[in-house]
Amino acid sequence: MTKLNINGTEMDVEADGSMPLLWAVRDIAGMTGTKYGCGVGLCGACTVHIDGVAQRSCQITVDEVVGKAVTTIEGLDANGEHRVQQAWRELNVPQCGFCQSGQIMQAASLLAENPKPTDGEILEAMEGNVCRCGCYQRIVAAVRLASTGA
Repeated sequence: MTKLNINGTEMDVEADGSMPLLWAVRDIAGMTGTKYGCGVGLCGACTVHIDGVAQRSCQITVDEVVGKAVTTIEGLDANGEHRVQQAWRELNVPQCGFCQSGQIMQAASLLAENPKPTDGEILEAMEGNVCRCGCYQRIVAAVRLASTGA
């Protein structure tokens, strides 16, 4: 049994320490907003925050997050009212929506570190998050909109 802090709640997780955090979050903790995309850390669909920093949960083990704060899309704001989530809704960013939780988590991490990024900084920070539908212009616009509320 491993104790993890997920979305501010201490949870006992029955998982091998080498299990990717992604599977502990989805299959054991039941937080399915974090998506499995590629499994090798290249697409960003599985992005969560670990101690406030965007990380690919498919590349981090359960053992690596013991004693750290893990935040999933469900924990970003209990009512979905984080400024990034609001901007996403206002601009109708998603098409299929599959990658969007990872996109939002990456954007929220960027804005926590850099509240007023330039478009170039947004593009650089978001480049590791793939959107198969090609919603990149709306994603950048939403990050820009969310940054105006900082």
